[in-house]
Amino acid sequence: MAGSRDRAGTALTAPRKRPIRKSGPATGLLGGSFNPAHGGHRRITLFAIRALALDEAWWLVSPGNPLKPAAGMASLPARLGSARRQARRARMRPTAIERELGTRYTVDTLRALLRRYPNRRFVWLMGADNLAQLHRWKDWRQLCRLMPIAVIARPGYDGAAFASPAMAWLGKFRKPLTSLRGPERWSAPALVTLRFDPDTRSATAIRQADPDWARRFGNRPSRDAVTYHTIPGAAE
Repeated sequence: MAGSRDRAGTALTAPRKRPIRKSGPATGLLGGSFNPAHGGHRRITLFAIRALALDEAWWLVSPGNPLKPAAGMASLPARLGSARRQARRARMRPTAIERELGTRYTVDTLRALLRRYPNRRFVWLMGADNLAQLHRWKDWRQLCRLMPIAVIARPGYDGAAFASPAMAWLGKFRKPLTSLRGPERWSAPALVTLRFDPDTRSATAIRQADPDWARRFGNRPSRDAVTYHTIPGAAE
């Protein structure tokens, strides 16, 4: 509802922040290339699920990241396969839903998910490395207005993240951790910071140590854990 105004048009009261959702499963969204997925992804997601009292988390395995070069990127079936292996026996669901939605940028993906799943309460899970470059993302301020953001500390990136242009704007919306534990209090923009023991594992190091990792997962068709639709295998 818009804020009330006097006859001269001056705002008398500030408009209320729009609540995100008051019912439905609380779902964390962690996006990335997952090239490959590894134990670090699993660990930070399990930590976020516990810290934020989430019902589950979805791993959005990107068909293609606009900020990352295509060279060295394994096929989508291989990356999705590595994510499924890491997500076993946990409340985590790897998905290639962006391929089905036809979205390329995160802000467009989040808009589409909110339309498609109106009863879910979503929170965007982001590493500190992504916060450091958030100001380079398409419509990043609009992205921040779509759903709460939980930033997870990552070794070597905290300084750049908290000195970034995005943080200069988003910092005024910082909330305590408990603000996401009650569904009636969810609103956006909202920023929560999560800190835990650092995990130094990285996909880059795994690729360097095992350049042929993708071959173990093959390029066969697979079923998406969120949409349950078949993901075609990569062309030979």
